Amino acid sequence: MLKHLLSKWPLIKQIQTGADGTGPESFSERTRNLRPKNDGADVARSICPYCAVGCGQLVYHKDGKLISIEGDPQSPISRGHLCPKGADTYELHTHAGRLKKVKYRAPYATKWQEIELETAMDMVAERVWETRERTFQETKDGQPLMQTLGMAHLGGATLDNEENYLIKKLFAAGLGMSCISNQARI
Repeated sequence: MLKHLLSKWPLIKQIQTGADGTGPESFSERTRNLRPKNDGADVARSICPYCAVGCGQLVYHKDGKLISIEGDPQSPISRGHLCPKGADTYELHTHAGRLKKVKYRAPYATKWQEIELETAMDMVAERVWETRERTFQETKDGQPLMQTLGMAHLGGATLDNEENYLIKKLFAAGLGMSCISNQARI
């Protein structure tokens, strides 16, 4: 019985076979049956959303659940590498403390309240339009001006050129905003 038990130990197998401990002789029954955490999961190629570099990511999912997010070795930009923000994408999506509702604190209120996303979007749209109406200046010194200085737009670094172009068109031509910038410049 003891001899049978000892023969299963990886160290005893290494001594018996003269192996260096890097091959199958070093495996226990448990390690022989181990599988990667993304074994059997579907994979979707994606792009990291946290800066404008556009590193490739592999998003592993199974049964409607996110399994892991890793760098994509086939990405010509990142070649499988991710910065600390990109490497933490999984945790940013799955952390128990992640907010999933819109928090709103009314003027002069001391407490935050949760509101629906649709309500928050309506509030933003109403405030943008009200600010434009209140601060829009059609002319200056008899010349057409067509602008508002009452609001500004600061874009995120994850926006690509096409999105920035559309934002510029919407906010400058559509709303008359002249204060448009991007955090990538800051």
